[in-house]
Amino acid sequence: MIEALLEGLFAVFQWPAFGFLFLGVLLGIWLGAVPGLGGIIGLVLLLPFTFGMDTVPAFALLLGMFAVTSTSDTIASVMLGIPGTAASQATILDGYPLAQQGKAARAFGAAFTVSAFGGVFGAIILAVSLPLILPIIKSFASPELFILGMLGLAMVGTLSGASVLKGLSVACFGILLSTVGYGEAESIPRYHFETDYLLDSLPLIPVVLGLFAIPEIMELAIRNVSISRVPKDQTSGGGMLEGVKDVFRHWWLALRCAAIGTYVGMLPGLGAAIVDWVAYGHAVQSAKDKSKFGFGDIRGVIAPEAANNATRGGSLIPTVAFGIPGSLGTAILLGALLIQGLKPGPDMLTSELHITFSMVWTIVIANIVAAGLLMMWSKQVAKVAFVPGHLLVPGVILFVFLGAWLGGADVGDWISCLTFGVIGFIMKRGGWPRPPLILALILGNIMENAFQISMGAHDGFGWLARPIVLIVIALIAITVFLSVKGITKNKASQTDNEDEADPAKAGRQEASEGGAKNPLISLPFAIILFALFSWAGAQAFAWPESVNEFPIMSTVLGASLVFFVLYHDGRDASKEIEIHGGFSGAMTAALDKAIVDRAILFFGYLLTMIFVMLVIGQKFAIPLFMFLYLIRWGSYNWRVSLGYAAGGWLMMVGFYDRILDLLWYPSWLSTWLPELLPDWVPPWFFV
Repeated sequence: MIEALLEGLFAVFQWPAFGFLFLGVLLGIWLGAVPGLGGIIGLVLLLPFTFGMDTVPAFALLLGMFAVTSTSDTIASVMLGIPGTAASQATILDGYPLAQQGKAARAFGAAFTVSAFGGVFGAIILAVSLPLILPIIKSFASPELFILGMLGLAMVGTLSGASVLKGLSVACFGILLSTVGYGEAESIPRYHFETDYLLDSLPLIPVVLGLFAIPEIMELAIRNVSISRVPKDQTSGGGMLEGVKDVFRHWWLALRCAAIGTYVGMLPGLGAAIVDWVAYGHAVQSAKDKSKFGFGDIRGVIAPEAANNATRGGSLIPTVAFGIPGSLGTAILLGALLIQGLKPGPDMLTSELHITFSMVWTIVIANIVAAGLLMMWSKQVAKVAFVPGHLLVPGVILFVFLGAWLGGADVGDWISCLTFGVIGFIMKRGGWPRPPLILALILGNIMENAFQISMGAHDGFGWLARPIVLIVIALIAITVFLSVKGITKNKASQTDNEDEADPAKAGRQEASEGGAKNPLISLPFAIILFALFSWAGAQAFAWPESVNEFPIMSTVLGASLVFFVLYHDGRDASKEIEIHGGFSGAMTAALDKAIVDRAILFFGYLLTMIFVMLVIGQKFAIPLFMFLYLIRWGSYNWRVSLGYAAGGWLMMVGFYDRILDLLWYPSWLSTWLPELLPDWVPPWFFV
C-alpha cells in the first residue's frame, strides 16, 4: 500500500501530469468564481480533451479543475450573496454580511485556508477509508436517503431566517416546485401549464441566479452603494491574516466539519447538496454564543467551507470502489474512468491502486495550490467590495443572464430568472428566507424517488422503524426544537434590551437572510403561497397515487405552516396599520421601506432587455443594456459607458461564444444580417 501511495505521488509530479494539474486548477478557479458555471460545466468541456491522454494526466486535468470549484465559488457567495455552486449556499449567510461590513478579505482568508484543509482532509480520509467503507455505503438505502434529505431541509429551514415557520414553509414551496414536470413513478406531467419548457422540471441555475443574484444586484443599483456599507478607512479587523488566524482559533470546528463533509459526501446523490447545511447547523448548535450567526460570524464561513471541500474526496469513494457516482460531477468522472479503460471496483483497490492514489494526491495538491493562488489574488478581489455599485451591476447582470442561458439555451431560462428575481425580491423584503427553496428544489426529485422506492419495498411506512431512520428523525426533532428555542430566546433578549432602538443592530437584522420585518409585504406573499398550496393540492388529487403522493404531502404541510404565518403576519400588519393611522399610510410606508418603486423600474430595464433580445439578439441586447444603464441610471459619461459595453461584448464573443460554443437565441436580426456582412467579417461577431 505504501508503495502504491508513493507511486501515485510520483506519477502526479511527472510531466505533463503536473502541467495539466496546474491548468485544471486555473480553469477551476475561474469556473467556480463565475455565477452559473461551476465544476459540472468544466467537466463537460474538458472531458473530450482527455481522449487519447494517459490516465494520470487526464485525471490531473479533470480533478484539478473539479476539486477547486468549491473553493473559488466562495468569491460569489461572499462578494455578491450569490451561491457560486449548490455547495456554497450556507456560506452566504455570514460571508455576505462580512463583505457588507468591509471584511471580505477576512472571510476569504478563513474560507481559502479551511477549504485547503477540508480538501486535504477529505483526500486523506479517502485513502484511509477505501478498504473499510462497504458497510457504511450499504447501510444507506432509499429510506435513509429520504430521511437524510428531510434533515437537510429541516436544518436550512430552521437556521436560515428569523422565523422557523417561514423557513419550513419555503422548504415546502421548494419541494412543490421540484414536482413540476413528469412524475418520478409515471410519465404524467405535473404543473407544466401546457408548456414544453416545464416538462423537464424547473431548471435550477436560472432559479438560483434569479432568486439570489437579482435582488442583491438591485440593492446596489437602487441604493447606489458599494457592496461594503462601511467606508474602507473605517473597517477594522477585516484583513486576510485575521481570517487565517480565525481558522486556527476554531480548528476543532474545522476538523469536525471536514469529517462531516467527507462522510456525508459518500452518500450517492445527496451528499454535496446538504453537506454545507449540515455543517452550518452543527456550527450553530454546538456554539455557546449563537447571536452573531447570520450577521457576519466567521464560524458561519469556516463550517460550510471545510465541509464542502471535503466532499470531493468523500464523493469519489463510492465512484471508485463501487461504480456508484455520488453526484452528477462524479458521474462524469465515472465516464472518464471507463474512457481510460479502468473498471470501478476491486481492481481500483488492488492492481490499479496507484491510479486511485494518484487521484487522492491530485485532490490534495489542487486544493493547496488553489488556496495559495486565491490567497494571493483575493486581496485584490476584496477591493471590489468598495467599488461603486453602479460599476458592478451591468457586469454581474451579464454573467447572471448568460449563466441562466447555459442551463438550456431557451428564452424560458431568462423568463425563469427574471420571475424568480421578482420572487426573491419580495421574499427578501418580506423576511422570507430564500435558501430553503433552493435546497428543496435540488433535493425534491431525489427524495421523491427514494420515497417511492421505500414505500414499494416495505409495503408502506414500515421503513420508518429502521435504526438509522429513527436516529435521523430524532436529529430532525432536536434541530427544530433547538432552533425554535434559540429564536425565541433571541427575540426575548431583543425585547429586554430594546435592540430595536439601536439603528445599527436593527439594520443588521434587516440585512440578514430572512430577517426583514415588513408585514405588509410578507402578508400578501403568504396569502399567495397559501392559495398556491391549496390549488396545487386540489390539482394533484386527479393524478394516480404514485404521482400525487409527494405533491400532496408538500402542499398539505406547506398550507398548514403558512396558515400560522398568516396569523402572525396579520397580527403584525394590524399593528402597523394602527401605528400609521390607517391602511393607506401603512402600505405607503411599507412600499417606501422596500423601495418598490425603484425596484419596479429596475425590473422594467431587465424585462425590456429580454424583449429587445428577441429582436436583435443577445450580443447586442446585453451590451445595449450595459450602456443605457450606465448612462441613464449610473450617470456616467458616454466614453465610460461605451467602453464598459464593449468589454461586455468582447466577453460574450471571446468566452461564451468561442470557448463555450454557446447556442444563441435565433433573433429576427440573425435571419438577415449574416447575408449582408462582407466575407471577411465572421457572423459570430454579431449573432
